[in-house]
Amino acid sequence: MISRITQATTDRLVASDPGLVRLRLAFSAVLSIVVAVLAILPFHQPLTVTLVAAIAAMTSAFTVNDETPGKQAVTLLLGLVLGATSLTAASVGSAVPPLDSVVFVLLIFVAVYAQRFGSRGIALGSLSFFLFFFAMFLQTHLKQVPALLLALTIGIAANAVVRFVLVRRHTDAEFLRIRRAFRARLAAVVRAAEDHLAVGGSERTRKRLRTTNARMHESVLLIEDTAPEVTGADSANRLRRRAIEVELAVQWLTITVQRTCAEDLDEDVRDDLIARMRRFRSLIERDPRELPLISETEEFSKMLVEGSRIDEHAAPGDGVRRALAELALADVRAQRVAEHDVSEALDATDDPEDPDEEKSAAFAYDNQTRSAIQAVVGGGLAVLGGELVSSQRWYWAVLTVFVVFIGSSTAGATFVKGVRRLGGTLIGIVGGLLLALLVSGSAPATLALILVCVFGMVYMARVSQVIMAFFITSMLGLLYSLLGTFSIEVLWIRVAETAVGAAAGVLAAVVIVPVRTRAVMLDDVSALLDELDEFVEKTAGLLSGAENVSVIEKSRDLDRAVDKVRTTIEPLTHPVNLSSRRDYGWHVLTTVETIAFRARHVAARSQAGLLVNEADRLLLYTGRIRANIAMLRKAIGDPGGSGHGTLVRDDGTPVADRIDDPRARSVLTSLGHLDETVIALGRAFGVEAADPAPSGKG
Repeated sequence: MISRITQATTDRLVASDPGLVRLRLAFSAVLSIVVAVLAILPFHQPLTVTLVAAIAAMTSAFTVNDETPGKQAVTLLLGLVLGATSLTAASVGSAVPPLDSVVFVLLIFVAVYAQRFGSRGIALGSLSFFLFFFAMFLQTHLKQVPALLLALTIGIAANAVVRFVLVRRHTDAEFLRIRRAFRARLAAVVRAAEDHLAVGGSERTRKRLRTTNARMHESVLLIEDTAPEVTGADSANRLRRRAIEVELAVQWLTITVQRTCAEDLDEDVRDDLIARMRRFRSLIERDPRELPLISETEEFSKMLVEGSRIDEHAAPGDGVRRALAELALADVRAQRVAEHDVSEALDATDDPEDPDEEKSAAFAYDNQTRSAIQAVVGGGLAVLGGELVSSQRWYWAVLTVFVVFIGSSTAGATFVKGVRRLGGTLIGIVGGLLLALLVSGSAPATLALILVCVFGMVYMARVSQVIMAFFITSMLGLLYSLLGTFSIEVLWIRVAETAVGAAAGVLAAVVIVPVRTRAVMLDDVSALLDELDEFVEKTAGLLSGAENVSVIEKSRDLDRAVDKVRTTIEPLTHPVNLSSRRDYGWHVLTTVETIAFRARHVAARSQAGLLVNEADRLLLYTGRIRANIAMLRKAIGDPGGSGHGTLVRDDGTPVADRIDDPRARSVLTSLGHLDETVIALGRAFGVEAADPAPSGKG
């Protein structure tokens, strides 16, 4: 019983953090703080200076996340220079009160604008801003600057030691952990399918199926990202293909289970299907290194035999049986590829051909520039409002403005982040109060709880802004206790300043050159259609034998475009949005996710020259899809316009009547499903489809 509970808990942990990436980052942040504090103790510096070393170690661990160790080292060095400038400016500004607020607000503009330069810009902007903030929080003075610079150097050096020596990233071990997470999430989907079938289908279990499938997709994307780092290019492509095949088989199983729930099943048939899924789940919940032993089990052979015997006279539940057999086969193929590639000795280190990254212009007036302008206006409003609440702690309001704008590109996203920030702060007040009272007078216990809060803050940063804000507020309450300035009044001032900052940020986002969520969504959907058009074009070239390209990689680019749409559209689908546009947002999101799913289905089945003898027919088929994409893209570029025409459907001739090769039929069927999904997306933007006249061609 205990071992089963322990195993279930471990599976949940592994599944919630594929590769244990967040766990490694959180542990690195805590260890960096410990190393920095131990390193500065021999210098006998006051508590405020020691805290600067800890803060520098924490923020550099939290913000610097470049792709390679070399790039990370460069960012840390640049962070040392900019951090020194930030600390000096904050200390000088403290002697001239109006100057500190002016510099702080201007720093918001720089930090938000720096997002256009990718992960390094975000890291350097955030590092500079937070060091300036904590310098004001700790009330540093100009005479402390030499000691502060020493503390900054020690803090960043401590993180470098932890990052490059003590807690180095081992890609092969991380890949194995991601495979474990993949299996845990695969098991979670099967478990959700069991529950859905057991209750005959319900909204709760349907939602759980959707959630577990989404998490499964995250693991597949992590495998695709990590595979090139631990295998060769050819092996990585094979592994990507197999992982996508497993994901497609899982999604087909969930679709089949939902369809089966709509049928009248005997209780015996239902129990048999649930028992089969339970047996299959027991086979896949193993350490990946023990595989592919699943293929040697009697249950596996039985699944394949029973799945292959199903014909047009299928018995009730045979759809689920076949889906299970296909999933078992796809899983074994994927695990064999993964085990073979990972076990081989790797001679190459880095891929010599890194894809060229699209670089943003250093100076341009776009959404990022508008966000920076909004942030600086919101920061100015926050200073004025924060001064009315507290002339000593107005910087809390400015911090909130920065947090709600960093990573936000629309007014809706800013509003949602503001609500989350305020909610997490309110909850954190209670936590900070209880923790401060609990460890009152005990410095070691206070320091230990601060480290716990740092761990929780970093670990949950990518999961929940509310929980992250809770840990931040609790940590600050403990810092006040450590500095001897803790009081309930101070915590309530923190809440009031957060509310002022959130209101100032939202007001600036709505009034000052507003960036509407729908406008950005249209741009993102248009970019997604560009990726889809290229995917269809390259797929046609691959299938006709005209060129040899990796359509798996093209489908991955499409996944990235869908992720961008998902992030942009979140304000429309968030519970705080009570308007009718929420259903509209869900429709667009569901449709673009289906487009990505259909594209993965095509990519997994496409092989070079598969339709070389049917190239003309293939080009006509894909040409219609690309024409529909072009028409939809035109309609999105001119919303509300007229004369966009109508999308064209297939002429209705069954694919089986056109192509004899079953593999080719499967690809064309998948392309047909992809086209229907494009047409469904067109309805969201007011573009209808017309049924063509029968062609009469066989």
